Amino acid sequence: MSRILVVEDDANLRLALQDNLEDEGHDVEAVGTVEAARAAWAGGGFDLVVLDLMLPDGDGYSLCRARREAGDATLVLMLTARTLEDDLVRGFESGADDYLAKPYRLRELLARVDALLRRAGARRAPAGLRLGGVAIDREARTVHDAAGAEVGLTRTEFDLLVFFVEQAGVALSRDTILDAVWGEDVVVDPRTVDNFVSNLKKKLGWGPDAGWALHAVRGVGYRLELD
Repeated sequence: MSRILVVEDDANLRLALQDNLEDEGHDVEAVGTVEAARAAWAGGGFDLVVLDLMLPDGDGYSLCRARREAGDATLVLMLTARTLEDDLVRGFESGADDYLAKPYRLRELLARVDALLRRAGARRAPAGLRLGGVAIDREARTVHDAAGAEVGLTRTEFDLLVFFVEQAGVALSRDTILDAVWGEDVVVDPRTVDNFVSNLKKKLGWGPDAGWALHAVRGVGYRLELD
């Protein structure tokens, strides 16, 4: 059983989400404000947060960003009536793992929830993966730079990094990356991969002497090369 926090200010939608997720076998807590969500989320123990962006006392972007800055890696599925590309990018930059526009179809939402939770509990690999001077521990889900400092990655960023390392030297299409990291049942704009690759480079401090490089492969996607 997975624990899910639903943050939705519309009482009817909140109750419907809670009922349907509980029917799927999940343990659900539902709240309607940023203040209530912050208190519940900070308490920990959730596998996923379904987060509406427009709330009466704040917005989901800021709440998600604050939790990420606090080191919280709980999966986040953002719900919003905003569908512009800038809004989608802002959602991912604030730490979202997936993004669903309103009005959404219930079956699609449940499929995205299942895909996110499957990914979170999916592949297990030995600790000790290396990316140049970067150390990746699959069991602890931690990443440390060459100086030993921990690098804060979201769950999706971590899964994407591990996938690249496991497939080093292989030219990977964006569709292949999306299926492996986001899940085959999840519909995500292929350009999302580009945003996540850019974020990984920044967070890992990529440079000419890093010992690795993520190259864009024209007409295909990306290839990780290790020196």
